[in-house]
Amino acid sequence: MSIAPWRSAIARALHRNRSLVYSRYLQLATVKENGHPANRTVVFRGFLEDTNQLKFITDARSDKVDQIQQQPWAEICWYFPKTREQFRISGSLTLVGDNESQLTLQPARANMWQELSDAARLQFAWPHPSQPRVDEPAAFEPAPPDPRQPVANFCLLLLDPVQVDHLELRGEPQNRRIYSRDEQQEWCSQEVNP
Repeated sequence: MSIAPWRSAIARALHRNRSLVYSRYLQLATVKENGHPANRTVVFRGFLEDTNQLKFITDARSDKVDQIQQQPWAEICWYFPKTREQFRISGSLTLVGDNESQLTLQPARANMWQELSDAARLQFAWPHPSQPRVDEPAAFEPAPPDPRQPVANFCLLLLDPVQVDHLELRGEPQNRRIYSRDEQQEWCSQEVNP
């Protein structure tokens, strides 16, 4: 698998915005069962080794998991304030949970778990997301999970891009390039009007 041509633009944006801790935060939009959009902020966790797939994490108990299982197509919108760049990346999502259907991706799931901070891992031991608030403070102070072995509800979430829309808001006129992947898995790009 070759590295996609848009990867260098993202690497450059990440590098130039590295002083902003939130430059790794982006919005992920999925589709609810009723056809309405659902949008939330997630943290970019890098690229899956030897692929162009973007890595995120999620809790198997969250609403987005059902949405992804019903409709795996999604889009992210990623804005870099220092360089005034926006990336809209659309593609298919893959959930890598605690099941045997994705044996080849289980090592990546375990590695992602091990890379998390203790505080991030602890959130997966909290009460069920989106359920009525638990009034017992101890429910949010569980014993720390094993840092080597992911808990059952921890999922690695992968976005396999098919289109990347890169808009540079600096300049007169602004610059915009759309990268598309064809059926042969080859990337092409075209400059378009902003």
